[in-house]
Amino acid sequence: MSATLELQAGAARLGLLPDMGGSIAFWRSGTMDFLRPVADPHLVAQHGRAVAGYPLVPFSNRVAGNQFRFEGVDYRLTPNFGGENCAIHGNGWQHRWRIAMLSDRSATLSLDHAPIGPRAGEWPFSYRAQLRYDLREAGLSIGILIENTDTRNQPVGMGFHPYFPCHAGLRVGFAASSVWTSAPDHLPLLRIPAEGQWSFAQMRDVGDAAIDNCYAGWSGSAFLRWPREGYALTLEGSPELRHLVLFTPPGKPYIGLEPVSNMNDGFNRMAIADSGVRVLAPGQKMEGHIRMTVARC
Repeated sequence: MSATLELQAGAARLGLLPDMGGSIAFWRSGTMDFLRPVADPHLVAQHGRAVAGYPLVPFSNRVAGNQFRFEGVDYRLTPNFGGENCAIHGNGWQHRWRIAMLSDRSATLSLDHAPIGPRAGEWPFSYRAQLRYDLREAGLSIGILIENTDTRNQPVGMGFHPYFPCHAGLRVGFAASSVWTSAPDHLPLLRIPAEGQWSFAQMRDVGDAAIDNCYAGWSGSAFLRWPREGYALTLEGSPELRHLVLFTPPGKPYIGLEPVSNMNDGFNRMAIADSGVRVLAPGQKMEGHIRMTVARC
C-alpha cells in the first residue's frame, strides 16, 4: 500500500498519496471530513485504493473512441477506465509523482511523461506536470501546471476531481451559462441553457438526481453546505478553469464537483470556441488554481 504523506495546519490534516497519482487520501478537521475517500473499481490503475481527489492531466473526462485528430495526425489512446472502452482523465492519476518540495503545510509534486513503450498509448506527447497543495486551517489550495516538453505542439487540458461527502441535506449552488446533455455513452450531445432542472443558481438539495454533466461558462465559484454538520465550503477556480463537471451518483455517499479547463471530449470538438482546449507550443506552460475555503454555518 502506498505511503501517506501528511500535512498539518492547526486542526486541519491533509493526507497525500504521491505514489498513487498525486492523489489526496483525506482532508479533515476535527470530526469533519471535507473530502470523501472513494475506491472506484473503474479506475483500474488505483488498484482499489480509496482516494478523496486526484489531478486530471493532460485532459479532463472522456475522449470519444479513444482517438482524436490534431494538426493533420490521427492519435489513438489506450482505454484506462474499466467497464467502458474509453480513455478518461488523462494519465497523471495513473503514475507515481515525485516529491519536489515539502513543508509542514505545503507539498509540491512533479511528474514527467514521455511517450515511450506502453506510455505512448496513454498520451502521445511529452509533458511535465507540477501539482502543489497548500493547506490552511480554513482551507486548501491546489495548483496545477503543465509544460510541453515535446518538440511538437500539443493540445492539453487540466482539472481536479474531488469527492465531496453527500450527507443528508447537502446543498449545492453555482452559476453557469449552459450545460451539455449526455448521450448514453456519456459524451456531449446537446448544449442547452443551464435553466430549470439544470440550474443550481439557487442553492438546492442534490437529492436523488442522477447527474453526470459538464457545465460551460462557469462563474468560477461554487458553494456546498452540510447543514447537519454545520459546515459550508466555497470552491473557486482560476480563469483557466471555466468548465465544471457535476457528478451525483444516486445512492452513493459522495458527489463529484470538478473544476476543469476543457469540455468533455474537447480534443474532438476544438472547433467550439470555448472548448477549453489549449494548444501549447514546445516549452509553453499552462496552469490553473483551485481554492477551497471552509467555514461554520
